[in-house]
Amino acid sequence: MTTAKDLFIIAMDLKRPVGQGDLSLALAGAELIDLIGVGAAAVDGDRIVPGGPPTLDDRFMAEAAAGLTRQAPYERIEDWLWRRGQNLAAAYQTALEDDGELKPQRSGRLSFGAQRVEPVDTLARRRAVDRWEEKEPVLAALASAVGIDDEPSDDETGPDDEAVTTVLAAVHDAVMELEGVRQRRTIENAAFANVWRGP
Repeated sequence: MTTAKDLFIIAMDLKRPVGQGDLSLALAGAELIDLIGVGAAAVDGDRIVPGGPPTLDDRFMAEAAAGLTRQAPYERIEDWLWRRGQNLAAAYQTALEDDGELKPQRSGRLSFGAQRVEPVDTLARRRAVDRWEEKEPVLAALASAVGIDDEPSDDETGPDDEAVTTVLAAVHDAVMELEGVRQRRTIENAAFANVWRGP
């Protein structure tokens, strides 16, 4: 399993509301962190320098590695998160459903209504939960970025890799930027509605 899949499973497991956009940005960040971990990418300042092909046997990781910009000046981390993250949460959900790792769960007792999904009790889910319960620093930081974790306590240690810390900071910034866009849109919509209502 990859960090991105673990994050997605935890997000579904905890049943806390997470914005698709927020989760997609965090998943893109998780993929990049795993690419750095296997030597398929490195960070130089705020840019991603591609390395060799990833050794992880994972379709999403292969796609992420293939999507790296291979000519200088290389892509900025923030730009990568927005580009790679587009609809990424939906893609993970579809893949995990196809693999039988997610199952539909209706939100109420009635046989109609919004359909939700929940993780199936698989070895992959148990590994993700173990990693979560151990408060693994990268997974905890990504979860915190999308609001599915409480703020880390002072005695929790963060990642000790500078490149990983840089990516995590970029994920936090991107999620905050997305929230700012949402707030502006809400204000603009309210103002527009007020114009139509009149005095």
